[in-house]
Amino acid sequence: MNNIEKLVRARRSVRTFDGRDVKKEDREKLYAFMENIENPYGLPVEFRLLEKMGCPVVVGTELYVGAKMKDALHINEAVGFAFEKLVLYAQSLGIGTVWIGGTMDRAAFEKKMELAEDEVMPAVSPLGYPANKMSVRETMMRKGIKADDRLGFESIVYWNDFTQPLTPDAAGKLFLPLEMVCLAPSAVNKQPWRMVVTDDVVHFYLQRSKGFGGGKLDMQKIDLGIALCHFDLMAKELGIQTEFALSEPDISHPDGTEYIASYKFKL
Repeated sequence: MNNIEKLVRARRSVRTFDGRDVKKEDREKLYAFMENIENPYGLPVEFRLLEKMGCPVVVGTELYVGAKMKDALHINEAVGFAFEKLVLYAQSLGIGTVWIGGTMDRAAFEKKMELAEDEVMPAVSPLGYPANKMSVRETMMRKGIKADDRLGFESIVYWNDFTQPLTPDAAGKLFLPLEMVCLAPSAVNKQPWRMVVTDDVVHFYLQRSKGFGGGKLDMQKIDLGIALCHFDLMAKELGIQTEFALSEPDISHPDGTEYIASYKFKL
């Protein structure tokens, strides 16, 4: 998968599809890609294409993809990372997606996924070709969550600690990987990721939003998995050497902020 910046900038949450079936050749490509998706936590994530399914906020397609995995530490971050890889690959095929974690008949989807007692299904997404025009429902939803509003780079990225915002100019070669995080999708567009950059490490934190608690299925930790995916893919495409790590630094952080992971880098 190439042109990560282009894919990230072009991707949007699609809830209105044009009604066409996903072409056979595109399905075959999706199947092949789903078989080889890795994540830095080394946790296996199983994807399945689901036929004749529906969701109240989606129109124009009955094809979905679901992800399931054994319950374990870091399942949310792992599935966020792996699922977003699939989302971006679908974008490269011209297939629209939208992350869905709550507004669905979860029991029906879990049955279709053949979920075992020790498995969880954190999220699903419809798959299809975007319609030329959004439905009224989708337009209203996007307005309601302010889908096109984004926090500024300097509100998300910091230098050495949480007191010093990092400017785009000062980010240098790391700017694009960090910018791709800033453009990532998140539950109701809360953008809960924060990053602290040091001389050779980027530390990722979760700034918990009001109304989003923890638990087995943690949507905001899934969001952080998406953020890690964007950073990882963009850094690799730029030839930046990175090493994933789970080693919390001695950095004071605001209340409600939780360390997630780090990427050591060599420019």
